Amino acid sequence: MAIADDLGAIVIIALFYTKDVALFYLFGALGLLAILGCLNRLRVQILWPYVIGGLAMWWCFLESGVHATIGGVLLAFVVPFSKRQEDCISHRLQHRLHYPVALGILPIFAIVNTCIPLRGDWYWQLLQPNALGIYLGLVVGKPLGIVAFCLLAIYFRFGQLPDALTRSHLVGAGILAGIGFTMSIFISTLAFEDPELINISQVSVLLASATAAVLGGVWFLAFVPNATDADIDPPIDELSPEVTN
Repeated sequence: MAIADDLGAIVIIALFYTKDVALFYLFGALGLLAILGCLNRLRVQILWPYVIGGLAMWWCFLESGVHATIGGVLLAFVVPFSKRQEDCISHRLQHRLHYPVALGILPIFAIVNTCIPLRGDWYWQLLQPNALGIYLGLVVGKPLGIVAFCLLAIYFRFGQLPDALTRSHLVGAGILAGIGFTMSIFISTLAFEDPELINISQVSVLLASATAAVLGGVWFLAFVPNATDADIDPPIDELSPEVTN
């Protein structure tokens, strides 16, 4: 769900926060994407062509006016993936990038984008329409949307909950989805030009994320039963011979 959430935000950035488009660079990026797609279809299991092509595609998107983050999303779709994870380039790349991203890129992103100066009357600005819209969108809108669409999918048999999960789990996950503040903060810097609007929008995002975390924790403690030993299936080797046979 977190991945789908971020992908949706990136698509919104590409579609609605692009002002001028340089077609030459845009078609260049799409051409590179087509080449990488052909390499995928030919089952080229070497990483460096995808890395070089991905960097070139990112640069073309950057010069085209389309937000460059869309290049990373499209690159992920053309890097080869297979069910045998030990032989999968996508799996190896993910593990190589995990620590640099988690310990380097994300902390730098948070520090750069959340250096928020607070004035003496900053809390009154939280009553502005944009601040209220952000807060209610994360705390109320996202849970309602996630839970409602999931329940509709279950009702119309497009999907089903795993046996170990209940609808209480689903509601709790929807509430916790309001924590997703990284892309919200990023979009706030693109949506507004007034520094004060950007500032109070980011404060609203952080407050909404904190509220969603608290409400989600309270929901799970109050309404989601803890797993007991009886709920956990025993290992196969501990089952009786009659069961294993």
